Order: sequence, then structure tokens, then C-alpha cells
Amino acid sequence: MLFDNGIGGFTRDGSEYVITVRGDERPPAPWTNVLANSDFGCLVTEAGGGYTWAGNSQMNRLTPWSNDPVSDPPGEIVYLRDEETGEFWTPTPAPSGGDSTTIVRHGQGYTRFTQASYGLEQDLFILVSPAEPVKLFHLRLKNPGNRPRRMSAVFYVEWVVGIQRDQAPMQVGCTVDQESGALFAVSAWAGDFAGRVAFAGVSRPPSSFTTDRMEFLGREGTTANPRALILGQLSNRPAELPDPCAAIMTHMEVPPGETQEIVFVLGQAVSPGEARRLVRAYADPVRAQTTLAEVRALWNGILGAVQVRTPDPAFDLMLNRWLLYQALACRMWGRSGFYQSGGAFGFRDQLQDSMALVWSSPNETRAQILRAAARQFEEGDVQHWWHPPAGRGVRTRITDDLYFLPLVTCHYVRVSGDAAILDEPVPFLHSPVLRPDHEEDYCLPAVSDQTAALYEHCVRALDHGLKLGVHGIPLMGTGDWNDGMNKVGAHGRGESIWNGWFMAATLHDFAVMAESREDTARAAWCRERAEALRASLEEHAWDGQWYRRAYFDDGTPLGSAGNDECQIDSIAQSWAVISAAADPVRARRAMDAMNQRLVRESDRLVLLFDPPFDKGVLEPGYIKGYVPGIRENGGQYTHAATWVVLATALLGQGERAAELFGLLNPILHADLPEKVARYKVEPYVVAADVYGRPPHTGRGGWTWYTGSAAWLYRVGLEAILGFHQRGSRLEIKPCIPPGWPRYEITWHYRSATYHVVVDNSSGSGGGVHSLTVDGNAVPAGAIDLADDGQRHEVRLTTTARRGEELVHAAG
Repeated sequence: MLFDNGIGGFTRDGSEYVITVRGDERPPAPWTNVLANSDFGCLVTEAGGGYTWAGNSQMNRLTPWSNDPVSDPPGEIVYLRDEETGEFWTPTPAPSGGDSTTIVRHGQGYTRFTQASYGLEQDLFILVSPAEPVKLFHLRLKNPGNRPRRMSAVFYVEWVVGIQRDQAPMQVGCTVDQESGALFAVSAWAGDFAGRVAFAGVSRPPSSFTTDRMEFLGREGTTANPRALILGQLSNRPAELPDPCAAIMTHMEVPPGETQEIVFVLGQAVSPGEARRLVRAYADPVRAQTTLAEVRALWNGILGAVQVRTPDPAFDLMLNRWLLYQALACRMWGRSGFYQSGGAFGFRDQLQDSMALVWSSPNETRAQILRAAARQFEEGDVQHWWHPPAGRGVRTRITDDLYFLPLVTCHYVRVSGDAAILDEPVPFLHSPVLRPDHEEDYCLPAVSDQTAALYEHCVRALDHGLKLGVHGIPLMGTGDWNDGMNKVGAHGRGESIWNGWFMAATLHDFAVMAESREDTARAAWCRERAEALRASLEEHAWDGQWYRRAYFDDGTPLGSAGNDECQIDSIAQSWAVISAAADPVRARRAMDAMNQRLVRESDRLVLLFDPPFDKGVLEPGYIKGYVPGIRENGGQYTHAATWVVLATALLGQGERAAELFGLLNPILHADLPEKVARYKVEPYVVAADVYGRPPHTGRGGWTWYTGSAAWLYRVGLEAILGFHQRGSRLEIKPCIPPGWPRYEITWHYRSATYHVVVDNSSGSGGGVHSLTVDGNAVPAGAIDLADDGQRHEVRLTTTARRGEELVHAAG
């Protein structure tokens, strides 16, 4: 294994993370996997816990979400029972794995548990269909002994069919379907999902069943020692309004030297007939094998679209599979993790995630842009977040949301060349505007009669969003990117310096796109306002050594050396560079100050700001309620830290950019046993935050459900490796450590394959000395791409990088 830390490590190709669980010797926190398609999914922990959802991971949970990293209680369990001895156990570490050693393999789209215990070799695959709302538990039992084994397999599910399990009694009705033998569960109180049929079934004829949790567990029983496994049978009665569950027992004999297979299925359908079809289709070992092959093919196609090989194996492992998998499976499709079960789409959140998918899944990026545009009100503002399928959500005064629509649209059109999306008709939303005394409104808005092209949606966002304060800097509202600073501009006068850089970058990009449509008036408007923002920021945002963060409603600066807390904030410095709007000398000084004040090499941290809010006079909002040094309150908030790496690369500092990328790389937070004990959380996905103060310095916060994964992918691929698609052209602009002798990128562009080798034997780390395609020199420095089904060899040699060769951040 690669990066073996004593508990786990990556397989050689990086497609699996393998965890060894010896009895109770488990990782210090749940190490999880998210398995999902676009409308259905589940979370699996290394212990065997987790939960399943359909349609919305918060509003329509089929089984319980615990958010309990200490006990990690499972709500879906496969048990085995020896019918001769009465012994029972689970092929997973929890809840009854005993002292057995279990090998857990988290892969893309599946998790596998392998265990040898009680004289049987057990292999359990858990996976989700790529296209339908079905979860499979495919169990193989091999008998290596010399006598037959009489066994029972039991599938136990605690139903929620809603939001919380304690609401399920008196709401969820359970029945047995005589045609399929499956157990059905329906809740009439499930809101937008009322009437849907949850189901649990098995590939063999059931020997007994129950839908009563009390019957299965017993009055004093637990999932580790359920009464039904002691008795060895169930009542075969669907209980009326019990504490609902689905428990199915089936018998089998495993002859000596042979293997028996069984498949349990769990899911939800729109009708009993559809539920019956899904049970019949998927409760079959052959279909389970076919489904696993489909899952692997799906993810290999997406994650194999761009593959890199550099001198840094930890960099390669994250870029080649895990960052994109986290962004798509968790953020886009599941919208859930162990520590946060959101279910909703965030307007800016999933838009940012989709930016990283434009090379591997451009249809996902396109769909998210149009989905987000449809959540824009007639006035130009947007829902901060909304719950599918109905669209209930919150209208706020947060000021940066709407500008992400034009920013991401520009990125998608620039990279893909799909300008046709700009003419796609999209309706607006209609709802009463916020009253002056209201910060937000949670409601179900109506779909407006007004419809406009996506381009007009972007224009309306620009017009509505560019509201300036007394310094000519954009208003803060009730939060910009940092929602926790919700009181800085709550009275409508506070200004966000970060918003200024962010909006300048967006205006710059949109001007280029407007010109491509011959909308010269809008292009001029964008450039004029971007220049006005630049001038105002330079006049009013510079603090002497770095840029301030904001101004409160009363004009008090935030992010200033004169503050007692939050004297310097990283995003004001990084976006001064990313926007390409700041004075170059000042921008470099600001980044130097940021490196000195916020980067802590020994702790592997890039802090959001310093010092944290605690007992000082400033009252920025609910961010001050966080423990100092934790999460947004002065810890590492990884989303912002990725922008620090991006800005560093844009300054041409390839070696430093790679060093900072390494500080954020989760692999290097847990590649040794002592690091595992400190970091605690999964080393194969990015953590949203890392704690910055004793006694928890260096501990990972919540994992999986963070926009950091998508940004870190873009930083690695675009900013460091310099991979830039421009429609039907490709440019390579490296910004790598001088010590890297070479790296490779293999990219599947439509039917063609481009194999790029960057030769850095000069040790410069950047710039383009020569470029050839299939042995032919390309003097323009860009490659014309062909959809010809051929493999093309691209070779680039580096030379010294000049400052004017630096690319604009958003590109």
C-alpha cells in the first residue's frame, strides 16, 4: 500500500483506501465513504454504520443519520447466525464484529468488508446503482472447512422515511409485499416525498420477518445483541404503527469448499409496482455483479478523464481520483457527509463545485449553472440555498451569492467553448422582496412568468449585486463569503473589501464574454466598474502592510493592524492577487504578510485570519460564537486556504505553491501513526477545517462536505500544472517547483487522447521554451485540439517565467 499509516493506505492505483480494523482498534474517528447517484445515495463508515437517503439527504432519509462520531450507531446491519451453535455476528466491525480483523476497502462508488471468522470467509460489498434508487448489500460466504454449515443471514433496517427517526413511530406504515416478499414502508407525513414506497428485500425466499423494532431488539436488547438473533426466528407479522423497522431472515447451507451468495436491497420508489420491479431486478447476485461493474465503469470514466503523474505521489493520488470523487459524489449528488447532512443546494456552493467538473463531466457543470439560474428572483438576487424537489429555501441579504452565477458561467464557456448555454431560456422566481427589517425569509417562491436567457440572468445579477458604500466598496450585507460575519454590514452600510476583489474579477471575465457576443455596451460597463472598484480599493483598503477585510456599518475597519482581533484575513490578500486588480507591489507585500502571519508550517496550517475573535470589542456576528481557533474563527478554513495556494501560483512561486498544497493535502496529515492520532479524520478526502489552537491543534474538523475539494483540484491542475483548456485549444503554463524534472498529463478530449509531457530539466519551473505536437513545433504556444480518435503526443520544455506570463486567476 502507498502511505501506510498503520491503520490504512492507498492501493497502488489509488482507487481504494484500505483500512484494517482489528476488533475495537479502529480509527480515532469514523472514516467514511459517500456512495451516490444524482438522486439517491448513502454514507458508509469503516465500522459498517451510515445511512441512506432518496431525493434529499436531509428531508427524505430512509434510515437514521447519527452525527455521532463516538458510538457511530448503525441503522442498517447484516447479521450472520450459525444455526447449529446459535452464535451470531456481523461481517462488519460494528455492531457485533467481535475480535475479528476486518479489511475495509473504500472505493469510488462502493465499500467492501472482508472478514475471516467463525470458520467462514465473508465478503460484503455495499454499493448504489448508478442510475436507480437502490442500494445493494452483496454478501458472499465461503466455507473452507470440511463440513457443511447451516447459516442464517439477517438484514435489519431502522426506518425513518422522513427527517428524524423519533418521528417515524405513528407516521410510518409497514407492510409485506406478497409478490416480491419485500417489506414496504410508507409515510404520509413525508412532505414532498409523501406516498413514496421504501423497500427492503432479499435474493432468497425469506424464512421469517418483522417490521417491529421492539420485537427484533427485545425490551432490553441492542443492535449488538438483538433478541431475534438469540431466538433465531421472527414473527412474520407486520406490526401496526410500531417503532418501525424491516428485518428479514433467510436460511442457507454452505457446503464444504463452496461459496454461497445473497443480496439484500434497500431503496425507495414512487409506487408499489415500481418498488416491486426494483426488488426483482436487483435482488440477484448476477445483477449485483453487473451493477458493481457499471459503478466502476462510471467512476473510471469520470475520474480517468484527466490523469497526472508528477514527482509528488500524494499530489497525484488526490488529483487523479479522490478530489473529484469528493466533489461529485458528496457535494453535487449526495450533499451530505457524516458531520453535516444538508440535502439542500447552496447557490454559490455547488456552482463552485461544478467548476472542477468541466473537463470530466461538463454536463454536470452545465446543468448546475442552469439549475442555479432558475433560483434567481426577478429582482436579480437569489436563494442562498434551497431544498429539492420543491425549492423551499431562504432569501437573504448575503452579497456574494449572485456574482458566482456570472463567474462560473464565464469559466464554463471559456473552458468548454459551449457559448450556446448563454441563450438557454431560464425562468425567474417570484416572491415578496425582503422588508427593511428582515435579514432573510424562508419560503417556497413561485416560478415567475418572466423567462430570460442565461446571459440576461447573469446581467441581472451584475446589476443587482454591485451596490457600493461610502468608500466606493461593495456592501457587505448580512455576510459575504464568510456567512459568520453577518453583523458587519447588517444595517446596510458596512462594506466588504473581499467582495470588491471578487466582483472586480467577475466583471473582468464578463467583459470578455460580453465582447464575444458583441455586447460592447455591457463590456464597457463591466470594465468601467471594475476600474472604479480597483481605485476605491487601493485608496481605502490598504492598511500599510496588507489589505483590510471590511468596514463595519459605523465605518470601523476590520482586518486592520489597529484591531485587537482579526488583524489580517487571508481572503482579502489572496483575492487581491486572484482578481489581477491590485497594485502588484502591494499584492506581493500582502501575500508576504499573509505567509508570515497565517501560515504555520510546523502545524501544517494555513489560517483564515489572526488573532481569532474572543473577548475583544468587535462584534462581527455569529462567527464570534465559535471557539477561538476553531473553524471560521481563526482556524484553517480549507476553502480559503486553497485560494492562498492559487494566489501563490499566480505570483509565479511554483515551489511555494507546491509546499502550501502539501500543507493542505490530507494524505500528509495522516501518513504516520502519530499524525493519525492528531488529525483523526479521513486522510483521503479534504476536511473543511483544521483546528488551530491547543489542545486540538492540527485536528481535522468535518470532512467530505466541503467546497475545498473542487478548489484544490483546480489549483493543482490549472494553477500548478498549468492545464488550461480554451474551447478547442489547450495551453500549458506550468508553475511547478524547480526541482521537479518533469510531469505528465493524460487527457481524454472527446474521442482523442492527449499525452502531455512537460520537461523541466532546465529547472526553471515555468514558462514555455518550446512546444511540439506529434513532433511538430507549435510556435503559437497553444494546441489546436482534434476530435479524431487518435492519440497525440505533446512535449513542452520550460524556460524562465516572466511576470507578464502569469495567467488571470479565474482562468
